[in-house]
Amino acid sequence: ITTANTVISKSEKKGFTVEFIINLKDKNTIVITQNDKDVYAAIDLAIERVKKSLRRHSDKIKGHKIMSFKDMGVDAEAVTELDSEDAEIVPMDLELHKPMDFDEAIEALRAETKRQFIVFNDNDGLMRVMYKRADGKFGLY
Repeated sequence: ITTANTVISKSEKKGFTVEFIINLKDKNTIVITQNDKDVYAAIDLAIERVKKSLRRHSDKIKGHKIMSFKDMGVDAEAVTELDSEDAEIVPMDLELHKPMDFDEAIEALRAETKRQFIVFNDNDGLMRVMYKRADGKFGLY
């Protein structure tokens, strides 16, 4: 915890409001707000919520550790065998060699069974994706 601020305010309708603002290292901030008619009850409830939140954050940090192959029970020999095998990369040809206009993409989507095409917007010069929706209409990303 790098800093902790507490704000207690009174409202005529809601009673008291207690707000804890806790800044943690690595730019994390926890904000807890509690409303109650009794100021002491609001403080107690807010403190319990802060404890729970800090405990969850601590468990998250402690539970996240990098596993090695030894921790997973994998032999080093098995890993070297996987590395030594030749991974085959199969290149695929793209059927679309240039971006289409909107009209060309609509005609292609109507004629083809493909679901999406890359289109070029002449107005702003951006590449967009036009796709065929399940209801038969056309969408544009």
